[in-house]
Amino acid sequence: MIVLPTDTVYGLAATADTSAGRDALYRLKGRQERQPSALVAASLAALFDRLPELRSAGEVVAALLPGPYTLVVPNPAGRYPWLCGDDPTAIGVRVPELTGAAAAVVGAVGAVVATSANLPGAPTARVVEEVSAELRAGSAVVLDGGTLPGVPSTVLDLTGAEPRVLREGAGNPGAALAVLKKS
Repeated sequence: MIVLPTDTVYGLAATADTSAGRDALYRLKGRQERQPSALVAASLAALFDRLPELRSAGEVVAALLPGPYTLVVPNPAGRYPWLCGDDPTAIGVRVPELTGAAAAVVGAVGAVVATSANLPGAPTARVVEEVSAELRAGSAVVLDGGTLPGVPSTVLDLTGAEPRVLREGAGNPGAALAVLKKS
């Protein structure tokens, strides 16, 4: 487990390659298994390596990523079902603009499962000191990236006929929808 700075808030991350990473993350955070979590990739290339079927939608994905958006996309191959919550036909993906040690760590493994580094119901962390002592103590590594914007990513659902905002957050949701509708 690692606490790492992203381009929005501090995240809690673990290996995405097996359900064990997700399970450890969820136990530490107190998150229910039915809740989905994003596959967070180091780059678009790493994302396409993990989910090759996304290459056909590469222009759409590249229009917003890297950036402060989490995209919920179709998952026709059923990859990473342990990250999908109740619906294995869709998966959340994110390619944040990482820097420094966070970029090196995620880059070394290609992708991680990640969620915000806060306990359920608690505010998101803008500085590492706002990450609960419990989460920091349960993590093997805590990376301090200074002060972050503090607004979580905007979540956009691309699985229906029209893209829609599931959660307003960082970035410009209206502009993002306009970009997606043109694609």
